[in-house]
Amino acid sequence: MTYVITDACVDLMDRSCVRECPVDCIYEGERQLFINPNECVDCGACESACPHDAIFHEADLPDEQVSATERQEKVFVDLGRLGGARKFGKLPLVNGAGE
Repeated sequence: MTYVITDACVDLMDRSCVRECPVDCIYEGERQLFINPNECVDCGACESACPHDAIFHEADLPDEQVSATERQEKVFVDLGRLGGARKFGKLPLVNGAGE
C-alpha cells in the first residue's frame, strides 16, 4: 500500500507535500505531482501537509479517484526506484500518464 495524489492536484501542484516527505518520493509531472510507490514508506506526512485534500492512502481512496492509483502506477512501472525527486528532476511523459 502507498499514498496517492489525486486529480485535485492537477494544474495546482502546491508542493507542501514535497517539503514534508522524509524520503523525497514525490515527483513532478507535467500537470501534477506523483508519489513513487516503489519509494514511499507510508509515513503519511504528505497527506496531512496537503492543504487541498489531494492525497489519500490507497486504502482510503474515494471510489471516484481510483483512476489516480492506476495513473500513478503507470508513471512508475518502468521507472522503478529513482533515488529521490530532487536528484531525478521532472518526470518524463510516460504513455500520457506524466501529463
